[in-house]
Amino acid sequence: MGKSIILGVGDFGATAETNGILKTYALGSCVAVMILDKKTRCVSMAHVALPESTISPSKAMSLPGYFADTAIPALFESMKRATGGILSPANDLIVKMCGGANVSDTNNTFNIGKRNALAIKKALWKYGLAPRADDTGGNFSRTVALYQATGIVEISSPGKENWKI
Repeated sequence: MGKSIILGVGDFGATAETNGILKTYALGSCVAVMILDKKTRCVSMAHVALPESTISPSKAMSLPGYFADTAIPALFESMKRATGGILSPANDLIVKMCGGANVSDTNNTFNIGKRNALAIKKALWKYGLAPRADDTGGNFSRTVALYQATGIVEISSPGKENWKI
């Protein structure tokens, strides 16, 4: 088993280490966006909390993974660092997303989870990317682990059996 990298809210990271694992806990309205480079076998993940960095440019500078619009470029940069500067073209990248639930906003007043998921997709489209697998929505939290060796994402949630995308 490779090294596990635990990501908190707003964190992002990448690993090309054999059997490396990227993991984040308790995604409610937050969304984990993950990218696998099929050629370099590098994987990356960001734990996105809010859709747009314009509400806090200073936070976006210090914690780019916190916002959908700054997380995607940050993931690409972290992948380049993990592979010595290599990032394959878009057709060799696989994107997956998890989270974006509505866990506390019962009246759908803010729809943060849905807005996060849409903002991530919008940011990806700028690079010609779209999620190949998407486990977002619902009203339950998710813990997510991305395995470098396989590119498989394992999802767990209290009271449910684990599932994979």
